[in-house]
Amino acid sequence: MLSGAWVLTEKEYPMGGIERYPISNMSLLRIYEDDSLLRECGLTQTPTALVVHQPYWKADITLISKGGGEYVYLEGDEPRPLQVRGDTTIVVQRNGVRFTWHRAEDLYREWGEEIRSIVENNLEGEDMSAGQRFVLSMKEREQRATIHWLLWVSMVIVVALLVMGQTLLNYRRERRRLKLQLEQIREVKEHRPATVRQAMENSESAFFRSDEYDVLRRRIASGRPLTEADWQEVRERLKGVYPGFVGQLRGLYPMSELEMQVCMLTKLRIPPTDMASVLARDVSTISTVRSRLYGKVFGRKGGAREWDEFVLSIA
Repeated sequence: MLSGAWVLTEKEYPMGGIERYPISNMSLLRIYEDDSLLRECGLTQTPTALVVHQPYWKADITLISKGGGEYVYLEGDEPRPLQVRGDTTIVVQRNGVRFTWHRAEDLYREWGEEIRSIVENNLEGEDMSAGQRFVLSMKEREQRATIHWLLWVSMVIVVALLVMGQTLLNYRRERRRLKLQLEQIREVKEHRPATVRQAMENSESAFFRSDEYDVLRRRIASGRPLTEADWQEVRERLKGVYPGFVGQLRGLYPMSELEMQVCMLTKLRIPPTDMASVLARDVSTISTVRSRLYGKVFGRKGGAREWDEFVLSIA
């Protein structure tokens, strides 16, 4: 309830006299912590600085509710009546004098930490001269804030540059890996013995003329979504004709399930319209998947047909 900063605005004496603050530009400031401790000091505010004056004072407090916004307020062992008016005003009585304090949230938010530190350090020190004061310069505070901001921005920029550098390095490494993988695929195909190449071509031709392919083709053309068992059959059929096809594709790029399914259907020479039907996607989506795969693997813009040609070249 009391926690925060409060500035004295007036003192009302038993005989009716009222003394208003600040006096000679100086106010009294109290900072309460968790309704159990207070620190007090003099305070002068100017357009360019905040001046903290001695004497300083610190005391343990105890707050006892009497109900209806009335409290007994103990500073040390001395009881003092306390009245709470909303969340912005408190009135404390001491020896018949009523002290009215108003909450100073902005002041507490901006200077609270420095003021608490000054009061605490000087109460623990030996030099308690009444004339001692500390000037908290707003210009210096702004400069510190600016320096802090610049340091923070610099750190963000450095981190961003490091992340960008690492991302670029990873990208280059990935491009080199893909290049080597593509070269390996091409070399395997080019250096394949003629007898092996002929045997693979014969196996491929036989597959596409087989009843099994015809049944599979008609099942896909029906537009009925394929079950997991159907997709497993597709993988097995492809593996029998193109043993390294799926492994080579996965080695190039970590494809999603949809991307891999599009590639398998492409290898089976299924037209895009039938792909769209069996995968429950638009034909435009199927084209986008193929063209994006080309860009991801080859690092340059390409069309769906270029990707199809590459897929069909993989054995």
